[in-house]
Amino acid sequence: MATAPISSGSGTPDDPWRLKTPPLSSDYTMHRDTRDGVDVIVCTVGKTVLLYDARCIDDLHAMLVHHGDWMELGSADEQKPAKQGTVEAWGRSATNSIGGWYGLKKGLRGRFGMYTPPLLEHLGLAEVEHNARNNRMRARSEGGAH
Repeated sequence: MATAPISSGSGTPDDPWRLKTPPLSSDYTMHRDTRDGVDVIVCTVGKTVLLYDARCIDDLHAMLVHHGDWMELGSADEQKPAKQGTVEAWGRSATNSIGGWYGLKKGLRGRFGMYTPPLLEHLGLAEVEHNARNNRMRARSEGGAH
């Protein structure tokens, strides 16, 4: 397993979190913002901008604590089905804390299992594997600040 990537930033639009995907193959940024009165996480990958409901940070951590063990990430585009029992599947499930997709931008609501795990790792809320593929994550119960 590769070591955790170096990440930086405070999560503001002027100083976004600078992160790497779990396989450490791509750089991207995330920051908190408000869009149409909703607290969001803005994820910028190259020229593509994805939006996630900011509640995903606390909700994903709480789900992982309850799960109690490693969970596959299972990242998939919105148009592809998510493998059951993965972080990706939970991020779209009608049984999660918000009752559906954490991704907010129609057509770009997927990839929750790719982009949110490194953020939780950066915030000290989770451990994430950094293999070439089939990565997993689990909660760090002591948590961090966000």
